[in-house]
Amino acid sequence: MPDKSSPLPGILLSLAAFGLFSTHDIAVKMLGSDYAVFQIVFFSVLLSFPLVIFMLLRDNENGTLIPRHPWWTALRTVSAVITGFCAFYAFSVLPLAQVYAIIFASPLLITILAIPVLGEKVGLHRGAAVVAGLIGVMVVLRPSDLNLGLGHAAALTAAFTGALASVIVRKIGRDERSAVLLLYPMVANFAVMGMLMPFVYRPMPLGDLGLWAMMAALAFLASLALIQAYRRADAVLVAPMQYSQILWAALYGWVFFDETIDRGTAIGAGIIIASGLYIVLREGRGRSRNAPVLRTRSRAETGTTPRISPLLSAKDRAVPQDET
Repeated sequence: MPDKSSPLPGILLSLAAFGLFSTHDIAVKMLGSDYAVFQIVFFSVLLSFPLVIFMLLRDNENGTLIPRHPWWTALRTVSAVITGFCAFYAFSVLPLAQVYAIIFASPLLITILAIPVLGEKVGLHRGAAVVAGLIGVMVVLRPSDLNLGLGHAAALTAAFTGALASVIVRKIGRDERSAVLLLYPMVANFAVMGMLMPFVYRPMPLGDLGLWAMMAALAFLASLALIQAYRRADAVLVAPMQYSQILWAALYGWVFFDETIDRGTAIGAGIIIASGLYIVLREGRGRSRNAPVLRTRSRAETGTTPRISPLLSAKDRAVPQDET
């Protein structure tokens, strides 16, 4: 378990990590105005590879890169590739706060998907939280008066496939090597986007290439900060800090893109966040056998940045109910 003498350093580190992730998303949005999503994803993976290899040098696990659960690994890899493409596209075409509000539905979807995948039982309280959260999504989307487009569909798809990838990690994570969990989605992204690159490639000036390099560095630093956060504070305190990204979205959207958060997005995001927090707190009190949401240590997996869960030791991944 993390050192509980003072959880404040862990909380502050997690806030810093999600601030860095939000800055990463700003770069995605900026590049999305000039480049195809395939190209953005491809170079994001390419520049992240050296950093991931550096992280894997500390991996002392014995074994090969052949997965022990090939079908689950394949499904997770496909899910991560779809999540990356859809999330990057959504950030490119939608207001930041709206994308975050929709993707914040992932904990609700994780709770639902944990039923068939993990055999999780969802009681009345968490079931009601899921329903309330999905109502919040509808408030954000407002299908009656908002012109829904591909960007909204992409954000919803990213929320679903990101949740699916997270649940699969919960199912096979104890058996698979960290290298398998980290590399397969990134290699798949590199291969798929690389095949599409000849059709969409656009020459990149040095300044834009610098944005890509900044994205890779920010994701790497954010991952390191989040790892340290989980080592210094309980998951039930660290996990809710992801919702601070809505504040960064409001600030960055206003400063860089002249965006404002409309009333529907604000109300819907509030409902979604409240539902997600309730689920996290219920799992933190031992109300869930598998605690799939609480054990989801990273943002939605995109296959472009290192996922921190495989890099945490079993001790770091523990949650309080494991000791009861």
